[in-house]
Amino acid sequence: MPKKIIIIEDDPDILNIMTYILSDEGYEVLAATNSKPLEQVHLHEPMLILMDNRLTDGYGHDYCKQFKNNPATRRYPIVLVSASTGLEQMAAESEANGYLKKPFDITELLELVKRFE
Repeated sequence: MPKKIIIIEDDPDILNIMTYILSDEGYEVLAATNSKPLEQVHLHEPMLILMDNRLTDGYGHDYCKQFKNNPATRRYPIVLVSASTGLEQMAAESEANGYLKKPFDITELLELVKRFE
């Protein structure tokens, strides 16, 4: 059974690239441009959530903090993905399981994802 990854990214080009790369590696990817998949994360049971920090309906670090403060969703690993300065600090403050700076290369993305298998 393929391992599931949720990607939440408001830039359609980046979303498509990440989806293509990870699907090509055999992952089952649920891709979205907003936080909607987070509402039913328990139905998807992802091994990882890759989330942009700046979304059309909020900030990734805020969603991450909400997830990590909720016992029902705390177990889902979240990696913040952004070009924002201070990403490392934002990830730490929101209790994210990691971060990936944009622009990133394919190798960086795949190495990061493999750490959560």
